[in-house]
Amino acid sequence: MRLLVLPPLPHLVRQGHLPTQRYCEHADVEQLTNGYLDTPVDCTAGMSKHMRLKDFPNFIWSTDPDEYMAHFALHVTVRLAEADAAIFNTLEELEPAALDAVRAMLPPTVPVYTIGYLPLLAEEIVPQGGTLDALGSNLWKEDVSCFDFLDGKEPRSVVYVNYGSITVMSNEELLEFAWGLANSGQPFLWIIRPDLVKGDAAVLPPEFLESIEGRGVLASWCPQEAVLRHEAVGVFLTHSGWNSTVESLCGGVPTLCWPFFAEQQTNSRYSCVEWGVAMEIGHDVRREAVEAKIREAMSGEKGKEMRRRAEEWREAGVRATRPGGRSRANLEKLVADSLLSGGKPRD
Repeated sequence: MRLLVLPPLPHLVRQGHLPTQRYCEHADVEQLTNGYLDTPVDCTAGMSKHMRLKDFPNFIWSTDPDEYMAHFALHVTVRLAEADAAIFNTLEELEPAALDAVRAMLPPTVPVYTIGYLPLLAEEIVPQGGTLDALGSNLWKEDVSCFDFLDGKEPRSVVYVNYGSITVMSNEELLEFAWGLANSGQPFLWIIRPDLVKGDAAVLPPEFLESIEGRGVLASWCPQEAVLRHEAVGVFLTHSGWNSTVESLCGGVPTLCWPFFAEQQTNSRYSCVEWGVAMEIGHDVRREAVEAKIREAMSGEKGKEMRRRAEEWREAGVRATRPGGRSRANLEKLVADSLLSGGKPRD
């Protein structure tokens, strides 16, 4: 869970929105999902003015008074004041209000370092071809054969689909996404983990496989950063995890968001409304909506604007991570403060 989503939580408690079970003490879960989560939230603690309850981390939706993550997040918020430093994989201009809110919560002696986007920063400072290239945090083995497919496609023509390493869905949702992709007419690269479907294997019908022959590739995993930098990729259908969000911004690739849990709802809302790089697919997946969103993202006016904004955010990241850029300078200061000053920030 990203630290930058925590400052509003005490405000939500004071307004009576968190924990959600206060509202649901005499209600059932169906009532909770029948409009209540669309409630606008006037949240002054560094968040967008366009937030709804459903745009916050999904643990606040729980009707369980003992919901662990809600209590944990509030505990972390209180403990922020005890931190020695706060380090964020973001840009100052990407989330200025949230960063200001964090700084306001911290004692003035606690420094805040923004060092994003980390993939671009690593590209700038880590020698290529060294031993660090072998390091990674993937939970699945990468299949690099997908680049043969991408290399043969026109620029910005491919839909890349990846729901991350832990998101799961029902078989019905899998089929709705499948036929939405097939009916869009676009070439696509779809990452389907073996455990993507809850309690079952991810199996697609023969008629679907026949309909996408020659224009759709299915793989179990891939080197995502490299895929998102490939010129053939035109849009990224994602769960909106923060790493995926940052990697799409590094590649200047607009997104279609299907958030699943934790702060992914918040990332999706910011991508769509604040940064202008995304559209959201509703939680109740329908193939017609998937097809329509793909067509609009790939060839519609909204898609063109998303692509323009995504490129602007990519360029902002490049500027920040080059020598003299703010993120680069913050990293150098972090190293100096931590290693050269015995772990105590220098004035």
